[in-house]
Amino acid sequence: MTRSSSFAVAAALSLVWVSTACTAPDHARNEQDLRQLVKAQTEAWNAHDATAWTQDFTDDADFINIVGTVFQGRAEIETRHAAIFASIFKTSHAKVTVRKIHFPSEDIAVVDTTHEVTGHTGLPPGVQNTEEGLLRTQMRYVLKRTQKQWRIVSGQNTDVKPAPKPAP
Repeated sequence: MTRSSSFAVAAALSLVWVSTACTAPDHARNEQDLRQLVKAQTEAWNAHDATAWTQDFTDDADFINIVGTVFQGRAEIETRHAAIFASIFKTSHAKVTVRKIHFPSEDIAVVDTTHEVTGHTGLPPGVQNTEEGLLRTQMRYVLKRTQKQWRIVSGQNTDVKPAPKPAP
């Protein structure tokens, strides 16, 4: 290989590397943005503010609640959360931990969180505390990035059942 052809190959490889590096998603920044979204949503829960809690849902989002009811659209999700914030979760406090963030594609994220809710005055039918005074749930969100902002397109909340009682 001549010196000029070696230079041409090296230059071409450099361009490929630079273009790949420039188009690769910044997952560290994306993760930071998603963690901030979860933090803001947790603060909204603790303030019992359904409007703030649902602000990052798309208008056509769906949400499956803890008992399997499907809510269609941000407006219905907000209305249903306003009802629980005015009743059984009026004095509740949530601690939310991000368990996993996965990016199936550049503009799609799946965020799994664990919620620990205390201070509630009741629970929906069929739901029981995971431990005395503690409701633990697993929440999964699917988010899409639009115009550099992450928006929730789908969510599902599943309660963690209490450990079985030891056999006598």
